[in-house]
Amino acid sequence: MSAPFCGAKAVLFYQDSLLVYLRDDKPGLPFAACWDFPGGGREGQESPFSCLQRETQEEFGILLQPAQILWQRSYPSWHQPGVVSFFMAGQLNANQVQAIRFGDEGQCWGWMSAADYLAQTAAVPYLQQRLRDFQVAGQG
Repeated sequence: MSAPFCGAKAVLFYQDSLLVYLRDDKPGLPFAACWDFPGGGREGQESPFSCLQRETQEEFGILLQPAQILWQRSYPSWHQPGVVSFFMAGQLNANQVQAIRFGDEGQCWGWMSAADYLAQTAAVPYLQQRLRDFQVAGQG
């Protein structure tokens, strides 16, 4: 890994829907009460995939496998100048969907179409753009 990175997020599809959660509504929390995707900050020397895998397991009880990631790209971090973050796209299977156990971050979780997420006024704006990039790449 040549450039330092600070975290990873992913749009995770099941059929035609994507997994989202509503962030907590706490003072000072970035993007409070906005719809978000699984993922978060890097711990230790994690790889981008390992970071996403850990976060997704903590947040939803889902253990992602590397083969489930269909696309990834690095972006400048929106909150740490000079550092990158990763955005990935992947596909969940029926067993993972049935096993979802929502963690203790966020208000609730659900499913949303990509079009609805892109039109959502209460979505994390930089993630909307990254979802568009994924679609433009011919993947979504």
